[in-house]
Amino acid sequence: MLSFTDAQLNAWLSTFLWPLVRILGVLMAAPVFGHRSTPIRVKVGLGVFIALVLVPTLPPPPAVALDSWQGLLVLVQQVLIGISIGFVIRIAFAAADAAGEIVGLQMGLGFATFFDPQSAGQSLVLARFFNMLAVLLFLAVNGHLLLLDVLATSFQSLPVGTTPLAAGGFRSVAAFGSIVFAIGLQLALPLIAIMLITNLALGILTRAAPQLNIFAIGFPITLSIGLIALNLSLPYFALQFERMIRSSLEAATGVVKSFGL
Repeated sequence: MLSFTDAQLNAWLSTFLWPLVRILGVLMAAPVFGHRSTPIRVKVGLGVFIALVLVPTLPPPPAVALDSWQGLLVLVQQVLIGISIGFVIRIAFAAADAAGEIVGLQMGLGFATFFDPQSAGQSLVLARFFNMLAVLLFLAVNGHLLLLDVLATSFQSLPVGTTPLAAGGFRSVAAFGSIVFAIGLQLALPLIAIMLITNLALGILTRAAPQLNIFAIGFPITLSIGLIALNLSLPYFALQFERMIRSSLEAATGVVKSFGL
């Protein structure tokens, strides 16, 4: 008859549970994996599968009881690490949404909104388009696989332990999150320049011929030029967003290292 001691059972559970919590934190906060349309069972099943693959390669966990206050502290730390990794990657998609909002307002499409299931609110149609384009580019450059690689590497650079997380990791997350608007503006800058020139031309035309109804001719002109400019700038947007994805992955690795300093 097989028998197990409490110490053995605690060691087996902690070896699997704490890495699983970090993995689930990443899957909850990361783009694509953490989308609301993804069923919770799929997220949990994928997390369990990844944990089963990673756990045999990980260093042994600390000898801490799961039902102790120290065990609860380790659990919270793993959740924070996982959410931080996923949040840094999600910032790139937030920048793409910001670029879509800026471009949509410049083109006069501020009234064209859709319900966004991810944010549970209304978003501009161009913001949704940029977000879907970002998801496709993320998958095209194997960003989901690179994210899993960052997750696996995080257990080597910051293994499960009882050492408190360093404040530098939280500062790194805040510092990278503060550049969302700057990155979004950088993505939208070519279209902003074109729309600015168009609006200046319409303003000069209005001053030269006041009898023209600028509201009747201005909107179709700005919309047409904006769509043409958007079509021409999409290849450059793809290259810029790919660099941004790789920068966010490097930033996620840096955040994990900052937590261990």
